[in-house]
Amino acid sequence: MSRLRRAAPARRSDVAAALVDAWRGGLVVSCQAPEDSPLRVPAIMAAMARAAAMAGAVGIRANGPADVAAIRAVVDLPIIGIDKRADLEPEAYITPNLACVEGLVRAGARVVAIDATPRPRLGATSAPSAAVLIAQIHDAFPDLAVMADVATLGAGVAAAAAGADLVATTLSGYTADSPALAGPDVGLIAALVRSQDRPVVAEGRISTPDDLRAAFAAGATAVVVGTAITDPLTSARRFVAATPRGAGAAR
Repeated sequence: MSRLRRAAPARRSDVAAALVDAWRGGLVVSCQAPEDSPLRVPAIMAAMARAAAMAGAVGIRANGPADVAAIRAVVDLPIIGIDKRADLEPEAYITPNLACVEGLVRAGARVVAIDATPRPRLGATSAPSAAVLIAQIHDAFPDLAVMADVATLGAGVAAAAAGADLVATTLSGYTADSPALAGPDVGLIAALVRSQDRPVVAEGRISTPDDLRAAFAAGATAVVVGTAITDPLTSARRFVAATPRGAGAAR
């Protein structure tokens, strides 16, 4: 992994500060597609990222080295790379280990997001705890920012204490210990802003411009929107379900 290090890496504080300056008050677009979507192709994700950049997005979130590389080739924006590894079978399967991080860095990610919840993981060698993984990433890639995807205040505070550069509300509503809300978890955003010193990124069920404004009003540094912008399959299914024919098929 040392071959991926730069000869003179920037100080971590400088890396994080530059990223926050680039993202403050802006929109990050998550360019991902569900497994059953015909849009789950790197070239299509790259086209979506280009559209997001043209619209004024400040960053892109993407899943897997192939998509990150395709997006990096056409978009000059910071990319949050994740690697969803459900095949490894832990509950905490978003970028679960350093090998996943290395693949994302090679592909061009400037930020990696990890599942920083206390949910079960694989053994310590293949999928360490969030705190251990954050330390490993900092050691291997000093000029890479780490974003902790959390679901609760406690997990966010712990991730910040472990050295995460940003804390995101991505997983609120998707774990047993977090509320299943219809919209974004504005309360968690505000609580994280009050309770720890890392920039807070709002993500999760942000479906309308009003949701986005509420997230910023609660103190978010940046907001990530995915499904509402880049998942036409989900949008089409929602509209089909509202038709007389779709409603009849659902009964």
